[in-house]
Amino acid sequence: MLLAVDTSTQQIGLALYDGAQVLAEFLWTSKARHSVELAPAVADLLARTSHTIDEIKAIGVAIGPGSFTSLRVGLSFVKGLAFARALPVIGINTLEVIAAGQPATRLPLACVLPAGRGRLALGWYRPAAVRRGRAKNNEWQAAGQAVIITAETLAASVERDSIICGDLTASERQTLEKNEHLRLVSPALGTRRPALLAELAYTRWQAGRVDEVSTLAPLYLHIAQPIPA
Repeated sequence: MLLAVDTSTQQIGLALYDGAQVLAEFLWTSKARHSVELAPAVADLLARTSHTIDEIKAIGVAIGPGSFTSLRVGLSFVKGLAFARALPVIGINTLEVIAAGQPATRLPLACVLPAGRGRLALGWYRPAAVRRGRAKNNEWQAAGQAVIITAETLAASVERDSIICGDLTASERQTLEKNEHLRLVSPALGTRRPALLAELAYTRWQAGRVDEVSTLAPLYLHIAQPIPA
């Protein structure tokens, strides 16, 4: 069984996954109380599903981009648990978790996360190439490096029809909606789900693609111009 932990932003997510079922999924917004709420929430998750910490055999963790402090809290918790119990850890790009929840189309996909000070972390994705019919209808691949950007700059830079999803404030949505080329995914359908993180991490774990716990670090971005879609 795999435990998924996502503390990339104010939104915290936890999930338990056994490869066949999502056994539990918690998702809530925390007001800078990640370090206080995370461990009790994991204990509650296990108690509600009548499972124990001994049944967890791997941990998937979102490594960012996101909030500097939030990411460090989550990764520190995961590393402590992994070292104490000799568990493998799989780090997943947080923008990849957002993309995994969207059905692939011919349009480019922009995934965004709050990056502090009114800025967004932005990653562009395109549908994964189909190889022998193996690509699924929700598989995306990154189209360039993720960057830091404002909603205003993003709205002014997109000149072709594109889909955008992720964590956005009401004002950011209003700004982006001014660009007729941008199709915004609803908040409910664009929410970053820990169950998707769990599924991505489980697949990599089963393939032997685990990370070195001691060197796994949060993904931070520098301010830059967006990669054209």
